[in-house]
Amino acid sequence: MYSTLPDAVATAAADAESLRSAGHALIDRMADYLAGIESRPVSTPLSPAAIQARFDQPLPREGRPADEVWNEVWRDVVSDAIHVNHPMYMGHQVAPPLPHAVLADTMVSLLNQSLAVWEMSPTATMVEARVVRWLADAIGFPESADGTLVSGGSVANLTGLLAAREARFPGCWRDGIARTAEAERACLLVSGHSHYSVERTAGLMGLGSDAVIGVGERDGRMCPESLAETIERVRGEGRIPFAVSATAGSTAMGLFDPLDRIADVCEAAGVWLHVDGAHGASYALSESMRGLVHGIGRADSVAWDPHKMLFMPMSTGAVLVRDRRHLDAAFQQKAPYLFHARPGEDRCRDAGRMTLQCSRRFDALKLWVCLQHYGADHFAALLERTAETTASLHAKLADADDYEPSHAPESNILCFRHLPAALEGRPDEEVDAFQAELRSRYNASGIGWITLTVLNGRRTLRVTLMNPRTADEHLDRMLDSLRMIGREILAG
Repeated sequence: MYSTLPDAVATAAADAESLRSAGHALIDRMADYLAGIESRPVSTPLSPAAIQARFDQPLPREGRPADEVWNEVWRDVVSDAIHVNHPMYMGHQVAPPLPHAVLADTMVSLLNQSLAVWEMSPTATMVEARVVRWLADAIGFPESADGTLVSGGSVANLTGLLAAREARFPGCWRDGIARTAEAERACLLVSGHSHYSVERTAGLMGLGSDAVIGVGERDGRMCPESLAETIERVRGEGRIPFAVSATAGSTAMGLFDPLDRIADVCEAAGVWLHVDGAHGASYALSESMRGLVHGIGRADSVAWDPHKMLFMPMSTGAVLVRDRRHLDAAFQQKAPYLFHARPGEDRCRDAGRMTLQCSRRFDALKLWVCLQHYGADHFAALLERTAETTASLHAKLADADDYEPSHAPESNILCFRHLPAALEGRPDEEVDAFQAELRSRYNASGIGWITLTVLNGRRTLRVTLMNPRTADEHLDRMLDSLRMIGREILAG
């Protein structure tokens, strides 16, 4: 049995030395990984079954030297991971994390604070409160606002819309939908490009997916005139629109709803406005791109994922609510063994009462460290760089005879199709199948990594340029590689 002590319980000094020696070696290896990232394939050609077989082993009953285990991590885990730090990674909305965010994440694990209650996280609670205030200030929320960090946009959307439900139907948390006559008629208005988690929220609330009512779009964005008509129509049907969920940075195309005009409609109709800004709220930090989220400060609640466009490690999500009283009412369980105000406090500082999660990491430290070290302007520059690179890709696609951009990009997401001359006149289903096969072979090649979506019923290639180090040379490499693989498919 491998153990440094007979009873397998290490002293604090032994733990410290183990952390020091293994930690230094790991940091060196991680730094080498980043320095040589472009020499790696971006992805793996292996199937799920092949990778599963690699880890098919019984529960270890005896330990082994740490060096052996870490060598296996690099050989078996890192080798066939998706390398989001590679500039040829242009896939889902997962960021290459900033170096000091990675280091802060390690400190988070070391301290292991529980963010549910202040007494278990006295300094961490206050750091999170300050980070929340910074985010609220960035989008223009008033002093009455509050929020909390959560696991991501799905929980942020759920929390914001639970606050909306309780604001419109007081007592719903206690009485439930079935016993609250008005709430039985509740509906949620969304556009067709809203994230799936918004509809999931309706299901979790007990409203059912039929309570999610679509609003007409214009050029992929929610149409304010259609929103006003939809509110009037559903009210005429005896239903109660308790909230509108608008989007700042849609998943498929990265487009932004006209938030200011939507806020006008919601204000006039007396309807809660929630903004899913998981991807796009970060643009509030950029002077040149802030116009994309103009009006976001008029929302009643906002979801924001710093682990997307603020380049934090997962998970770092946030929900912000304009009036803290509605966030306090979103969850009303009694837990005197956990939550209670302390002498001199007019409001309990226990963050767990504002969120679905009880066990929650000190994720705010990553953002707090990085905002202080890099400064908000640095984040703005990174955001602007990814958007500029996306605009460059759009120009390349528009100039090419064999590519077709699906839309003009507003941020760092762009959809397009590869249409070589040999596809001309082919049935739509063949052209769509070609896009899917092209993406599959390209990703398996390790050259790069992109995604696929469906727009207007047609399969379309999709990229999200999350890495500020992605440059024109990488864009050219992607387009040339897709051409090469496309020729192979058509020849076969």
